[in-house]
Amino acid sequence: MIVPQYWAEGRLQHRSKGRQVTVRRFGWSDVSQQEAQAHADARTREAFERVLAGEPLQRREDKRPYNGAVGVPIREEIIARDGDSVITRNSYGALCLNTPHALFVDIDFEAPGPAAALKRNVRLPLLAFAVIAGIWAGYWWVALVAAVVAWLVAGRVIRHLHAARLRRDGRPEAWANARVEAFAAAHPDWSLRQYRTPAGLRVLVTHRPFDPAEPEVEACFKALQSDPVYAVMCVRQHCFRARVSPKPWRIGIDRHLRPRPGTWPIKPERMEERRQWVNDYERRSAGFAACRYERSFGEGRIDPGVEPVRALHDRLCRAESALPLA
Repeated sequence: MIVPQYWAEGRLQHRSKGRQVTVRRFGWSDVSQQEAQAHADARTREAFERVLAGEPLQRREDKRPYNGAVGVPIREEIIARDGDSVITRNSYGALCLNTPHALFVDIDFEAPGPAAALKRNVRLPLLAFAVIAGIWAGYWWVALVAAVVAWLVAGRVIRHLHAARLRRDGRPEAWANARVEAFAAAHPDWSLRQYRTPAGLRVLVTHRPFDPAEPEVEACFKALQSDPVYAVMCVRQHCFRARVSPKPWRIGIDRHLRPRPGTWPIKPERMEERRQWVNDYERRSAGFAACRYERSFGEGRIDPGVEPVRALHDRLCRAESALPLA
């Protein structure tokens, strides 16, 4: 996991036969701005030579803080370090805990749409019947009208059947809890802590440290149906991540983090504007929790390397409090 303190950008340009090639690359360092610039220049030179040699590389890296970044570390303001964990402020102002070995899994409460089998079993027979009826009547336009009507009727039938299934099998929260329970039952040697978030569940695996690239991590994400983008970013950034302070719009802040965009680092002359926004955010967020501890599975073992992360997470999230979630 790399969350650098210093950032820089390198730039090289070449013109030949009326054609101009410009290549830019970022560099980073935890030591100094000068080292970040040297790193940027070295990465730029390497990419520049490959582009001139005909390799179809991207000419300029996107300035992204976290999601979507490829080959570039997390680009967020570092608020604090605790052991090998780093607390950063994300692009909309909330604090995030980044940890290389403590496996966090967030599960959103999202109701699945109608299954493909349900759509197929309802829609195809109705369409086939409509087309056959039109052909039997001897008019192609009758078949076309019948097919359109059948499609609309099938959609209505599918929605009713899907709603009935939701009433029978429970709501998204029940499904998410059931997935956690099934996973825990299938992995009795694992120890899990389950938290409630404003829009879902969070699971922290405590019995041992994990590497984000382990097959067991991928299998866990799939079984619990974690956000696929999060799963990809864990591998790319070599770390796990959990939001530990409220989302601004959930605590009455409708202004974006200032200045916009909030990608780190920002110009020194804009820091006062940012500080004012952060002060307002911290004042309002004091009355809310990011998640709430609910229950544990397994033997409750907590690895000595995971325990500091668990304690830090629970303290920052106010997970043991009765504060409203946001």
